Amino acid sequence: MSLKVILSAKKDGLLAAWFDRILDTYPAETAKFLKNQKDKFANPVGQAIHAGIEDIFRELLNGGEIEKISGFLDNIIRVRAIQEFSASQAVAFIFFLKSVIRDGIKDTPLTPELSEELVALESQIDSLALIAFDIFMQCREKLYEIKANEMKNMTYRLLQKANMVTETEDPEKQTNFIAIQKKEVNT
Repeated sequence: MSLKVILSAKKDGLLAAWFDRILDTYPAETAKFLKNQKDKFANPVGQAIHAGIEDIFRELLNGGEIEKISGFLDNIIRVRAIQEFSASQAVAFIFFLKSVIRDGIKDTPLTPELSEELVALESQIDSLALIAFDIFMQCREKLYEIKANEMKNMTYRLLQKANMVTETEDPEKQTNFIAIQKKEVNT
């Protein structure tokens, strides 16, 4: 019997254990809500995680096309990137799958063939963690870019309200530029 067949037969239990391990990374009240609220509109985060890990697991068993798995990872990582997770905490859920699988097959005698398949699967999981880290960093970079742009816009609006900004056209370059005016303060 192949590892794929064994894991397919234990799929529901493995996914439940993986989901529980992921929820353990959240505060207790949040984890309770994410686990118990089944309405996808009331609990989009829990639903995204559950659907994502199911898709990742299915794709790993079916050959592991990285492009497909990257999309599933992206859905989970985007959520974790805007939460208060460090990079290592945000992607750790990938590594949880290795221990969940090992726990799930601990009663199965490991033949040399099964051992080889397990090592190959764990190597794929390690590769997914690297991809997840890249996705996380791209998301965080975008968030910081958005925050920086918002700060620039807010500063510009404040200067505008204080009548300290004028827009003029540079005839040589045919572009608009902003000049910050100095205001005299009467003391």
